[in-house]
Amino acid sequence: MTRTRRALVYADVNLNILDGSAIWVQSMCEALSQAGVDTQVLLKAPVLTDRLVAPLRAMPGVTVVDPFVDGLVGNDDALSPAQAADILQTLDDRLRVDVIVVRGLRLAVTASSREQLHGRLWTYLTDIPHDVTGLTDSVVDQLVIVAEASRYLLCQTEQLRSFLEAVIPAAAGRCVLWPPIVPEPDFEIVPRTPLFDESTGRPNRPIQLAYTGKYAARWNTLEMTEIPQLLSEHGINAELNMVGDKVHDEPDIPGWSDRMTAALRNTAGITWHGGVSRQEAMRLSAQADIGLSWRTADMDASLELSTKVLEFARLSVPVMLNRTPMHEDLFGADYPLFVADADDIVQILTNTTGLSDTLTRATALAYRGVSAHLMNSAVHRLQELLRRALPDAPPSHAAFAAPLKVLVASHDLKFFSRLQEHLGALPSVELRIDHWPALAQHDEEVSKDLASWADVVICEWAGPNLVWYSKNKTPGQRLVTRLHRFELSAGWLTDVEIANVDQVICVSPYYAQLTAQTTGWPSGKIVVIPNWVDLEQFQRPKLAGAQFTLGMIGISPVRKRPDIGIDVLSRLRRYDARFTMAVKSKMPWDYWWIWRKPEERIDTERLMGRIRDDPTVHDAVSFDGFGGDVAAWLRRVGWVLSTSEDESFHLAPAEGMASHAVPCLLPWPGADTIYHPRWISQTAQAMAEKILDITEAGTWEQTAEEAFKQVRASFPLTDVARMWTEVLTTDVDPATAQVPLYPTDE
Repeated sequence: MTRTRRALVYADVNLNILDGSAIWVQSMCEALSQAGVDTQVLLKAPVLTDRLVAPLRAMPGVTVVDPFVDGLVGNDDALSPAQAADILQTLDDRLRVDVIVVRGLRLAVTASSREQLHGRLWTYLTDIPHDVTGLTDSVVDQLVIVAEASRYLLCQTEQLRSFLEAVIPAAAGRCVLWPPIVPEPDFEIVPRTPLFDESTGRPNRPIQLAYTGKYAARWNTLEMTEIPQLLSEHGINAELNMVGDKVHDEPDIPGWSDRMTAALRNTAGITWHGGVSRQEAMRLSAQADIGLSWRTADMDASLELSTKVLEFARLSVPVMLNRTPMHEDLFGADYPLFVADADDIVQILTNTTGLSDTLTRATALAYRGVSAHLMNSAVHRLQELLRRALPDAPPSHAAFAAPLKVLVASHDLKFFSRLQEHLGALPSVELRIDHWPALAQHDEEVSKDLASWADVVICEWAGPNLVWYSKNKTPGQRLVTRLHRFELSAGWLTDVEIANVDQVICVSPYYAQLTAQTTGWPSGKIVVIPNWVDLEQFQRPKLAGAQFTLGMIGISPVRKRPDIGIDVLSRLRRYDARFTMAVKSKMPWDYWWIWRKPEERIDTERLMGRIRDDPTVHDAVSFDGFGGDVAAWLRRVGWVLSTSEDESFHLAPAEGMASHAVPCLLPWPGADTIYHPRWISQTAQAMAEKILDITEAGTWEQTAEEAFKQVRASFPLTDVARMWTEVLTTDVDPATAQVPLYPTDE
């Protein structure tokens, strides 16, 4: 069933003031409107000017909630975070919305304390430290609270997403890209009068410069007002148009705001337009030859992207800005208008013989870079996020008059997390969890109450939980379990009342067959549904040099055979010392049940000794620690190795493929029923030779793209979630089920 989507939007932003934060509110509401979402946007402050609010009122499907007019607050003071959270909760009581978009850390923390809002918050984080030195324990605690309460954390840039996932484990898997949005201009962009005289190559009119936004010391806006005079000293006539009315107080710089205001009003060559609407600001910007977005060097580490930079680029106005990795990703490392100070600006603009070509090249690079930030791209991105967060009920659930009551019983849900989110978001499902503190420990009274409530029970892992539920199944109840690998060697499976189990799910054909052979359970009950891969999370740009980095995810216990991975690395480095290895894993000593075994200690000591003493691999292996930030970590990895003695599925190669890395596997039992034979080598030597051949042939990117296409066709999260949705109500016949573990046409 398809349902109308409803959203609340609130930013801790005063819409009477034109700045990037206020513009963000407009853009978010416009994207929601174009995506067909009924949207209520809550104002923070009484309306003093409607230049930003009027466009909101004009958007289809958007309603402006003015709490000062609507009687939701008893004074005219701007809303505090607590007041705003209270009103959001009140509005949600009335509307029961699907999405609650919030911006501002203090507001997000307060909203996250309202349990009613949990799971529906889409939190846009900007006002947070962008390096570990600023992450105090208090800030970390706040970010953890927000991450755990949010369905999505909306991140401006890939750099910010990777940073959050690395420092806040709860953010991993919730962070999605939401870059600044540039609207289409509602005016015709009129070509500017040519700046240069064709016969002399010199400017035949004043160079038109433009700045829009707030005025603050770190934004170098006071220094910008000096540029026309600096250029005039070199015989260049220039005019600077400055748009915006928000002049910051600078407590650490006495008198700065007064000097800034005086410079705007009184400096020759400066025209101050004050605060205007966004479209008017864009119209003024479109008349410029060059935009300015030059900031102090201490802002180079910022992970936020200026909306004004993108607006200039959309309007085909090249912009001067700092050289940072983020800006290089946007416009290219060879973008010619990166500047560090006023001298750089003057030097570029006084080089009149080359200025025309410089501006032409910069304009083309900037326009190409802005494409992902246009409104149509944002609407498509939003629709995908909505589809994932708010899936429609499948036709097979239509027979149920009330929501299907689904219970998941498990001691460990790490492999079920995205499926849990999907099932819990279905309008036709009510989901509860029976959490077992350990494999064989649970509160039996709680389990009995939940068992009597549930229509469907899913036992994630075929452990003692399956034994208990198979013996306590209620009439008409459906019981489904997923068996991974280790359960087959445990003794409890003989205690399972298999007649009461409707479906046994295995993640690979090999283990489905082995399960039937080992247990004697009816093969008709055993079906293959592969592990899922969250393609959207792993599609991130690779870092430079990724093709020379081998990756291993999980090296404990010793049957994972990290020593073979080191063998591969050693062979490669004998030919090319650029190869390195990155390991993302807990270490054997982090698991008490592994470290207590003498053979595990001996093999670990041998491995570490070799890494220390073998000159071919010394200083070439990094141990990056266990964590959920695998997608960010994979940005620097070009090859993902799977050298285990046995695996039930081994998700690491598939995640690598989703990140555009090339999988490299040894032939552990069942590997060829999951991964295409082209990715499987018989020996470490053969694996190393394959890696070297592809690298030397210059076909790594092409091979990685082929790997990505395979994983996209095989087990994306969307397809796996659909299979799980169906198995809630219907048996899957293993004889007819088509599970494309890899495309068969290659």
